Amino acid sequence: MDIRQLRYFCTVAEELNMTRAAERLHMAQPPLSRRIKQLETELGTSLFERQARGLALTPEGKFFLEHALQILEKIDTTVAATRRMARRGHQVFGIGMVGSLLFGQLPQLIRRLRQTDNIELLLLELTTVSQVQALKAGRIDIGFGRLRVDDPDIVQEVLLDEPIVAALPVSHPLANTTPTLAQLAEYPLIIYPATPRPSYADTILSLFRLRGLRVRVIQETNELQTAIGLVASDLGFSLVPEQVMRMQRDEITYVRLAEPNITSPIICSRRREPDTPAMIQTNRIMKELISNRREGRYP
Repeated sequence: MDIRQLRYFCTVAEELNMTRAAERLHMAQPPLSRRIKQLETELGTSLFERQARGLALTPEGKFFLEHALQILEKIDTTVAATRRMARRGHQVFGIGMVGSLLFGQLPQLIRRLRQTDNIELLLLELTTVSQVQALKAGRIDIGFGRLRVDDPDIVQEVLLDEPIVAALPVSHPLANTTPTLAQLAEYPLIIYPATPRPSYADTILSLFRLRGLRVRVIQETNELQTAIGLVASDLGFSLVPEQVMRMQRDEITYVRLAEPNITSPIICSRRREPDTPAMIQTNRIMKELISNRREGRYP
């Protein structure tokens, strides 16, 4: 499978007509049909249903299209950034991050780095484990996550410990209270991310396990936003970092926990190597933002 096959497939999926797709791609229809058939053979499933009025995506085709578009968008973004770097002499600086940090100081760090003339940012949403892999592969230069990882090639720094709060449906019996973990354990829990593990999900489960509490996980999801949406649907509750309270929805409420010191660390991960000029600039801005947070100037 190659990039060209992905582009062929996405064009056919958009047109749902092989003739029109071939015209857009400036090629004959038979070769395009063969390439799509080869792709289906490689995947071991049909991506299109052949109908009298044209084509329709199968469920597998819809799934593949969603992810193929993401892959092509990332490739296009990376190519464009590389070309800009070559034209301007910029340094590409990759940042990996978990989604929950986008509600705190991280957007300010990104905004200020974008104002730096000689830095071209590449942003990737990654779990902490994936960040470590990306750092070692050179795909990113710094990562912001919530999991401690023991790796001799990676240096980690805990920037601060952030309180954990409960996200509840507004109709929940514990809404407008300060519940204990024992009280919460009586209700179904939604955790994220589902994969890869270990992750923040395991941190949450360990809070109950270390207290001898059993909790029923009703749903695992990969995205924070999905977990919040499921809470709003009255499926269960979720435990989230404090800064997620900025994600306001009419159907949910956030409550603080009765137990003290229930926190999630914000951890910065870097390769074990000398700092580049971009890293020095990042460290300076980051130190200022963390100081503001600790002194109550939030964000």
